[in-house]
Amino acid sequence: MRILIAHNRYQQPGAEDQVFAAEADLLADHGHEVIRYELHNNSIKSTGKLKLARNTIWNPRSAESVQLLVRYNHIEVAHFHNIFPVMSPSVYCAARDEGAAVVQTLHNFRLVCPGNTMFRDNHLCADCVGKALAWPSVVHACYRGDRQATAVSVAMLAYHRARGTWSNNIDVYVALSEFNRSLFCRAGFADASIFVKPNFLKSDPGPGTRKRAGALFAGRLIPEKGIPTMLEAWKRIGSRLPLTIMGDGPLRDEVASAAESSDGAIRWLGWRSRSEVDEALGAASVVISPSVWIEAGPLSVIESFARGTPVIASRLGSLSEFVTPDVSGYLFDPGNPASLVEAVEKFLKLPDCGSQMGETARESFLDTYSAEPAYKNLLALYAFARKNFEAAKTRR
Repeated sequence: MRILIAHNRYQQPGAEDQVFAAEADLLADHGHEVIRYELHNNSIKSTGKLKLARNTIWNPRSAESVQLLVRYNHIEVAHFHNIFPVMSPSVYCAARDEGAAVVQTLHNFRLVCPGNTMFRDNHLCADCVGKALAWPSVVHACYRGDRQATAVSVAMLAYHRARGTWSNNIDVYVALSEFNRSLFCRAGFADASIFVKPNFLKSDPGPGTRKRAGALFAGRLIPEKGIPTMLEAWKRIGSRLPLTIMGDGPLRDEVASAAESSDGAIRWLGWRSRSEVDEALGAASVVISPSVWIEAGPLSVIESFARGTPVIASRLGSLSEFVTPDVSGYLFDPGNPASLVEAVEKFLKLPDCGSQMGETARESFLDTYSAEPAYKNLLALYAFARKNFEAAKTRR
């Protein structure tokens, strides 16, 4: 199969960049002809505001580039990851007009929320979901705290909704969980056009050490990740389950202060390399995932399961779908320190220190989130996309 995989890289690398590269590599490893098309948001720095606004809504240069790539490489499927803001939705039309089925992975919630997180002012927000014009996001400056930039995002969404881009130029959307699928369906996306395919790890890191100790949090130190909830809970948990925190961010001072006053119950290591985090995942008894916003496709849980480490997570969105209570971890009420303490108490009472949970988590990774099932999912996804594309052609 000849596949175009396209991605607009972020200024701060994250999970979407990682998934884009992993899927392209996986397909190439299986003998498919993979053409990569990448742009980078660093180009924004040298682009004037008016041109950037225009390109966000419709970028003719990226459309032409995709058109030529599809035409001369005889592309059958064009799979897009992030297209905001540089690439723009113009690429969907370009690919489809040249005969390629179009796939868009829903890594975040931008198509229903201009701020893309469905979270503002420290609470979940669905004010713009389903609206033809997402004006509340402009009022609250949801994108980067900038009303002008938010207005451009709103204009892009409204223009392409009116134009029919979201319904007519994309053959399949990829939701990273059943929860996300249901959310987009409630927002008005056709359920027949959404395919569920979770994130995965291309390389299996193998199970962690047999002797494990303590709890681990690894991630950005921001309110959305539930850091205040975790720190408050550990005032009660203390040294019964020592907590290691890896990461940096705006809440670093709060974390540093909590660690200093915890009598050794909390250890903050700051930012650590990918290899150091992976090693820590394999040495922890349990991973804590206390998010208070909706995680679209939490790679952190998949990485933990790959190392055979159970997870205690917020009962929220995809997290509650990935973690099975009493099987691969525990769930607690988001933003509720007492509920987190209760979940940790259950874990501490396990006679085997969570080893059986870890084995089950590892099996879940191998069965669902490793390379082999991911490749099968991609083939099924592309077959589904081609079927939808051919069906749409007959209706024209």
